Amino acid sequence: MTEAAAAARSGSYVPTAFEADRFIHCSYPWQVREVANRRFAARADLVLIEIDRTRLACQVIDENLEGGTDLFPHVYGRLPMSAVVQVHPFASGADGRFDRSGPASLSERRQPSG
Repeated sequence: MTEAAAAARSGSYVPTAFEADRFIHCSYPWQVREVANRRFAARADLVLIEIDRTRLACQVIDENLEGGTDLFPHVYGRLPMSAVVQVHPFASGADGRFDRSGPASLSERRQPSG
């Protein structure tokens, strides 16, 4: 059973790495393609979980724990499925690469300027 399917059944998303990391790694829409290509190339079983941050009771911190300048949202708690707006299929292309940022509804949201 995939992590997404287990979340749908249990009512909350808790990725395998949560016990070690104590947070859920997330990305903003403009970060998705780069992260997917770096960490998940050639995966056909991925989904993007779109979250409504206002529905979370836990803390979300924008940070970069690897020393870079790009900040990523980290959810410090289990993700209740009631905070999930939509689950989007997100498979790599035939060449194993992700060539777009994700579903059109997410791709329209661009990085803020300034």
